[in-house]
Amino acid sequence: MPDPDRLRQVDDLLAGLDDVLPPPHVRAQLRLAANLTQQDVADAVGVRRLAVVRWELGKSHPRRPQRDVYIHLLKRLAERFPEAAQLNEGMPTPASGGGSG
Repeated sequence: MPDPDRLRQVDDLLAGLDDVLPPPHVRAQLRLAANLTQQDVADAVGVRRLAVVRWELGKSHPRRPQRDVYIHLLKRLAERFPEAAQLNEGMPTPASGGGSG
């Protein structure tokens, strides 16, 4: 039987990984897979579109509480679109997602 203290330590260790953002280009891939604009994401998270642009370019990172909401959104998108959550190194990251973004 596994040691409950060790199991709890593993759970605590993994809990710290729950708030890790995927790389910027994966964030954009997830959004595009769901056919969402940057404005859609901005409205859902409670920020301006420019913040989403900067997050997807890796120029800035979301702060709490928006970070928690953004991570939740990305996790849900990754569940629905697992292929978009994969790292595609050669894939360019679109800045606006097309059109009005």
